[in-house]
Amino acid sequence: MIFAVLQNGARPGRYTLTDSEHGHVWGTCPAVDGLFGNPRRGTYELFDWIPERAELPHWLGNRVWLVPTDDALDPWLLEDAESARQFPDGLVLTGLDDYQGPPEAYTGPIRVHNGHEWLGSCREFVRIVPDGQAAPPLVLRDLVPGDRLRVALNKGTRRALDLGEAVLEIRDDHGAPLAEHVLWLKISTWHGSDRVHLELVAASFTPVPEHARPLWERWFTGPPQAKGAWAGLDTRHREAWLDLVRERGCRYPHRDRPPGHAYVLDGQHITDEPGLYLALGEAVNGPGGYFGGCPDALADCLYGNFGYTSPATLLWRDASTAREHLSRALTSEGRPLDLLAEALDVLAEGGMHVTLA
Repeated sequence: MIFAVLQNGARPGRYTLTDSEHGHVWGTCPAVDGLFGNPRRGTYELFDWIPERAELPHWLGNRVWLVPTDDALDPWLLEDAESARQFPDGLVLTGLDDYQGPPEAYTGPIRVHNGHEWLGSCREFVRIVPDGQAAPPLVLRDLVPGDRLRVALNKGTRRALDLGEAVLEIRDDHGAPLAEHVLWLKISTWHGSDRVHLELVAASFTPVPEHARPLWERWFTGPPQAKGAWAGLDTRHREAWLDLVRERGCRYPHRDRPPGHAYVLDGQHITDEPGLYLALGEAVNGPGGYFGGCPDALADCLYGNFGYTSPATLLWRDASTAREHLSRALTSEGRPLDLLAEALDVLAEGGMHVTLA
């Protein structure tokens, strides 16, 4: 399928807005403002901070755990965490709070780690909840409206402009599915008739982080043509690359190979957890391929529909790199965890016979 390309490089119909319940298309457009942005971040001010290292980097990790010293309380997760500011005997952390957050009414001592090393501890903390300021609207530019959307715009009533749950489907320049976002939408304003600039209020929408935009622009042109295109990225950008691999991989049809297939994994760049799953995905499904992004997802992939049929063999080259970087991780509670051994156990249970080389 060949699409015309607009002057700005976007292809017509890259974005399709579809009703979730009935499947009808509200409209298609080449560009969306507001897809990328800076998600609202939670803030934690840690008092009497005792660091485990002389200086913290600005970006602390994609998964930073805050662990109460009271063993009866569960740790909670701060995603894409940053060290926003250090002051005498204190530290300010920002990041995306998970749905659980800290134990209710708890502000006591915690220890902090990023899944690989302890970062430090504090006597008490204060959580600063993000303000309730509305997120910027999504603006669908040069939208070609479907018949149902034309009817809704002609009515113009509050009820007609409430689109309810919808899916924003995103395709690459070749028309292949790339990603999608489920949204609750209300039309706030619009301009035009044949081609509409449609402004939407999207409840609970989290924009794609700005640091991931260059990676999305690469994927808009199509998936990588060679393995290891992610190898030169740091961990933060590898996580963003893995998100795209996962989004595309869960929507792209896979043909399972017959039993007995022999796979080869290039392990020279497995220096972190996203690198592990990116290399596994490419070993099984080629450049840009997906084969899990965590132990549970890997187990699901091993049971079919993701290019693999048990039993099979996997030659893992340069396994020493993964052993060096993944064997001394931490669980959410801070107990020792061997990520390499964990992955090998999952592969073995799924009928993948691995040879480390």
